Amino acid sequence: VARVSIESLENRIEFASMDKAQSKARRYESPTNVLRKRVDPDGLDRIDREILVALSNNARLSNKELAARVGLAPSSALERYRRLTREGWLRGFHADVDPRAFGLGLEAMISVRLKQHSRDQFEAFRRYVQTLPEVVAAYHMAGGNDFLVHVRARDADHLRDFAIDAFTTRAEVGHLETALVFEHLRGGAPIWPQ
Repeated sequence: VARVSIESLENRIEFASMDKAQSKARRYESPTNVLRKRVDPDGLDRIDREILVALSNNARLSNKELAARVGLAPSSALERYRRLTREGWLRGFHADVDPRAFGLGLEAMISVRLKQHSRDQFEAFRRYVQTLPEVVAAYHMAGGNDFLVHVRARDADHLRDFAIDAFTTRAEVGHLETALVFEHLRGGAPIWPQ
């Protein structure tokens, strides 16, 4: 009959638990987990970026399809999707509707130069342009003009009236230049290089 002292038994338990802890630490330090856990300064890892690329190419992917594309379990893909949405990396999903369905057959880019470059005038124009229903997008620019405003209108008369009423009447606007859009093409490249 083998006799085991309490001290020897305590040493064995301590050794066994250390062995499990060391084994667990080794598992977390394996090369694949290190790569998976690597996070860029913006807080996104490789899998987060793969999810964003997949959804930017096809926003209608089901969670199951998304999980398969990025190599995760559906529950893990859904949790990442929710976190990316909550943190603002996924800003929304939309249908690309032909504006002619609403009678808006004319598009233009309006370059706007402010009279003065003060923060108050910049903020006033910035807030104002976001309230206009004809505005598709507005870009704050460097260079000769301060803003480039993408607009949609029914026709040339609507565009002219909009430019006069919406922009030339504003105290902060110093110069306006309008260019008609003949065709709107979208690039096919993903947002992030792979």
